[in-house]
Amino acid sequence: MNFELNEEFRMLQDLVAHFVKDELMPLESALLEQDMQGGGGELSADILQTLNQKCRDLGLWGLDVPEQFGGANLPALAMVGVNEEVGRTAVPFHFPPDSPNLHMLLSSVNTTQHEKYLLPYSRGETISAIGISEPGAGADPAAMSTLAELHGDHWLLNGRKIWISKMDQADFTIVMAKTDTSKGRHGISAFLIDRDTPGFIVERKIPMIGGTKTYEILLDNCRLHKDQLLGELNKGFAPMQLRLSVRRLQMAAWCIGKARRAVDMMVEHARQRVTFGQPLSERQSVQWWIADAETRIHACRLMCQQAAWKLDQGQDVRTEISMAKVFGTEMAHEVIDHAMQCLGALGMTKEMPLQLMAGQVRTMRIYDGPSEVHRWVIARNRLSQ
Repeated sequence: MNFELNEEFRMLQDLVAHFVKDELMPLESALLEQDMQGGGGELSADILQTLNQKCRDLGLWGLDVPEQFGGANLPALAMVGVNEEVGRTAVPFHFPPDSPNLHMLLSSVNTTQHEKYLLPYSRGETISAIGISEPGAGADPAAMSTLAELHGDHWLLNGRKIWISKMDQADFTIVMAKTDTSKGRHGISAFLIDRDTPGFIVERKIPMIGGTKTYEILLDNCRLHKDQLLGELNKGFAPMQLRLSVRRLQMAAWCIGKARRAVDMMVEHARQRVTFGQPLSERQSVQWWIADAETRIHACRLMCQQAAWKLDQGQDVRTEISMAKVFGTEMAHEVIDHAMQCLGALGMTKEMPLQLMAGQVRTMRIYDGPSEVHRWVIARNRLSQ
């Protein structure tokens, strides 16, 4: 097997690395100060607009958007390198448009939705969100109770959704709902709901660790035209799983970058810090933290690249992506924790990006399926063979 990325992908990763170093990392100090003052760890609309324009200028826009929509149509394998570099900073930034919802729309939209939702989203003119989890149903989508009922030419949606990102910015939201209560996950459908639709109520903002926030929404007789059904009736589960697979692979790649950054900080500190007459770099415990981190980062990168390659070949890659998400998030969590331990009290300060990165990685062990559920899926698949 050839494990070398082609020159085009390597050049792209180098370009992204320079973008992260020159444009994103300089924003960390102000972001950490903002978080210390209670303002969270998210970028303002003005800063996002500036960064997005720089992305356009550099050609870092629509990286995995199909060429017919003006994108670069990069394969998942190339996006692993892109997301690894983006993960090296505590600044939360995604190259627009955000990939997971893009791929769900690509797989599901009809002609009308193609013009109204997909094209503006692929051009970066709109922002989307997705509502899957509920207060009583998270990792098990089949347990959701949000119900969509067809009345003539309209759907009426009733229920609640929670842990939704970007609700304060989203122009439209993809909402999953039961359309046949007798079919479990095979009775779930997806709907497109525009901002300010009557009965679509944003009830509260929920501050999360890692400097982010999510939202809870109420659907109170939310009335939608039948054309706002996304994809086929009762067949929303598969496109939703595609969307989740894209995000899970993204997360694993981000974790490679975050672990690399933590190792860089640990190595720099260990070389300079002297205790009891010796630099920390001479301590076996620190050496083993670094050795284990380098080994696990290498393993995670290979896992992500192999999963991405299979995804590009159109193969079933759900098991491999579950493996990569579990391994990557838990690897980065431990590596960052060791870096914080190595830095001592300095690693405990909110002036350092480690604490923000630790919070970000900790949420990833829950988002898009907790580690325990992914382990269960991996084992179930193996036991059924």
